[in-house]
Amino acid sequence: MQRDNSTDRAGLSELSGDEVGLAVLLRAWRARAGRKLGLGKPLPQVEVAAEVGMSERWYRDLERGATPRLDARTLTALAHALQLCSDERATLFLYAAGGEPFPAVSPVDGALDLAPLRRLLDQQTTQPAYLTDNAWNILGHNEVMAEWFPWVRKPGANLIRWGLTDPEARQQLADWPRHGRAYLAMLRFAMAQYPGHPELTEILRTALEDPECRRIWDDGPVIIANRDGHTYRLRIPRFAPHTVDVVTQVLNPAGYPGLRLTYVTLSAEPDTDTDADARHGRWHRRPARTSDSGV
Repeated sequence: MQRDNSTDRAGLSELSGDEVGLAVLLRAWRARAGRKLGLGKPLPQVEVAAEVGMSERWYRDLERGATPRLDARTLTALAHALQLCSDERATLFLYAAGGEPFPAVSPVDGALDLAPLRRLLDQQTTQPAYLTDNAWNILGHNEVMAEWFPWVRKPGANLIRWGLTDPEARQQLADWPRHGRAYLAMLRFAMAQYPGHPELTEILRTALEDPECRRIWDDGPVIIANRDGHTYRLRIPRFAPHTVDVVTQVLNPAGYPGLRLTYVTLSAEPDTDTDADARHGRWHRRPARTSDSGV
């Protein structure tokens, strides 16, 4: 379940500064900017500083872990100099602000009544739907989700932990390394959003004990804010021996900060209009769209 994590940073002590934090991202982004510009080396710190309108020492201190006050103009210039995408830009601003400006309310403290959201899940009777908090703990799901993915019924079920560490996930998520990269990329974004979150830190620490996850993580910092609209392929007992192409739609309920409602729908046209045909995999296939995400 979600926890108040606005001041708890103790969990970060288990991960080195070379694995999490803004400094490591800045170094990686500068190296990538140099490659994009054909320099054959990282973009020099002095050039980044000049484009931002600051001193080379100021920028060098940033890459060493300094946390000076950064205004919107400076952040925008820094994002431009490093050629950041929208999700990376958002991550930069989150680190500068010290995390999400409006921390999510924890369902554990009784402040949120999740019954309305769970009723929405129950009303979706043809495709999987589930509710997660800001650490991807499963707070609710409909029956179809449990039919496709029985693991959601287990106490403490967590989407990212399952996707990164459960052998079942590597069998059911076709092209698992791409999914693993996406889950780790979403963890990077979430750790900027909720600094010191104990569950996010523990999920990452556990994942990095796996050699394949460690290889993906060390391959370079990829950041994904969400997986809304991503298409991917599943191999699950529900549809055996077929694989199925699905798409996820992620909704953020305005009255429930930090929570996500996710719907999984088939991305191919059924052969007939009957739900039975769709459920048993009888449809015309369409190629899966390249995506960096998973369930």
